[in-house]
Amino acid sequence: MRVPLRVVVLARAPIPGQSKTRLVPRLGRWGAARLQARLIERTLRTAHAAGIGRIELHAAPRARGPFFLHCARPFRATLHAQRGRDLGERMQRALAHALRGARGALLIGTDCPSLSVRDLRRAARALQGGADAVLAPAEDGGYGLIGLRRADPRAFDGIAWGGAAVYADTRARMDALGWRVSVQRTVWDLDRPEDLTRRIALRARVRGGAP
Repeated sequence: MRVPLRVVVLARAPIPGQSKTRLVPRLGRWGAARLQARLIERTLRTAHAAGIGRIELHAAPRARGPFFLHCARPFRATLHAQRGRDLGERMQRALAHALRGARGALLIGTDCPSLSVRDLRRAARALQGGADAVLAPAEDGGYGLIGLRRADPRAFDGIAWGGAAVYADTRARMDALGWRVSVQRTVWDLDRPEDLTRRIALRARVRGGAP
């Protein structure tokens, strides 16, 4: 029996020197890796708090390493290895896996601290209300959330991942497929030194106090 929805979290292990490399000059190799770990844990907490479906944690490079086992346990997330030649194929395969047991799936990465419980619930309602796809554009030209009711590889083919036209190209492919697309609010990624200031301000607002 297929359940209404699953939430897919796509994450890479926090490895010093390989995580958040653009932040290494400011945070150092270990500091950037610690930030990556916190972002992964925060994303899982947000997905769990949304309460919209079972969580699948699709991890790389080793899904069953100690860090991911530690992260998955409190949220009863199932662990899966990422597979694919590029980001698009990895996302498509993760969504296809989730959709084998659900009527809809939301996929989020771990780089968008601005994504909230409310965002996930709103996206879930859009899928359950009849949208074929849901997208939350990101300020850098990508997107911070994608939701689908069917995982068609054509929505991911031929896109220059990491470029400034990822959202626009994805939307064009979905339009060509005749899909009804629900566009959510624009979010931002934590990738650059200036984004750290925004994260501190966001945490202060959430906590209701000073950073």
